[in-house]
Amino acid sequence: MNKQVMRLAALSAVLLAGSCAAPSNDGVPFADAVASHPITVQPDYRAVKLSFSGAGMMPEDAAKLDGVAQDYLRRGDGSLSISSPEGPDSTAAISYFGEQLVHMGVPRSHIIVGTHPVSDGDRRVEIGFVAYVAHTEPCGDWSENVADTGSNLPMPDFGCSVQHNVAAMVADPRDLDQARRLDDSPDATRRAVVMGHYEKGEVTQADKHTSDKTDEQSAPGSGIGN
Repeated sequence: MNKQVMRLAALSAVLLAGSCAAPSNDGVPFADAVASHPITVQPDYRAVKLSFSGAGMMPEDAAKLDGVAQDYLRRGDGSLSISSPEGPDSTAAISYFGEQLVHMGVPRSHIIVGTHPVSDGDRRVEIGFVAYVAHTEPCGDWSENVADTGSNLPMPDFGCSVQHNVAAMVADPRDLDQARRLDDSPDATRRAVVMGHYEKGEVTQADKHTSDKTDEQSAPGSGIGN
């Protein structure tokens, strides 16, 4: 076998190995766990129903109110609603629970109120909000023979556990759907400036003044004169 034939054989082997390492199905790589096991973001309405009386709340209702308030502060999106049964006590109930929620840290501007008809004699006040949850399909698809590696393709369950971990750890599931917009705070303004410098290939960090450099050199532990 001459050298030219050997080169062609080696090149064919490399191309064959490459084609096995990156298979695709209708343009979608089998090894893409994001495509094979997508994370979906879904709204989830969370609410509690509490009794109202002039004497205040029972201990179990107080714990429920605190729980829904803390859950809203961590995961809530939009407003937190207070819906009281229609009747002479509706205004008093709304004011009572509204003040309790404000005392627990819920911004007053985030609370919306309303009333609802009494159904089946249930005169409890409903307090709720919408949160977003990340959802993934269950793992455990072992329908293919793991010992059959001739096709060099990942198993159907490949990457599923990683996707589950991402869905469980993400602080705000909405971040998986779209990036947060920059608000009007000073931090957001600074982020916009830094991103502008980055996109232009410029230095992103701020220049230090001469006085700052002098202070750093004379600071203890700076290594100057030690």
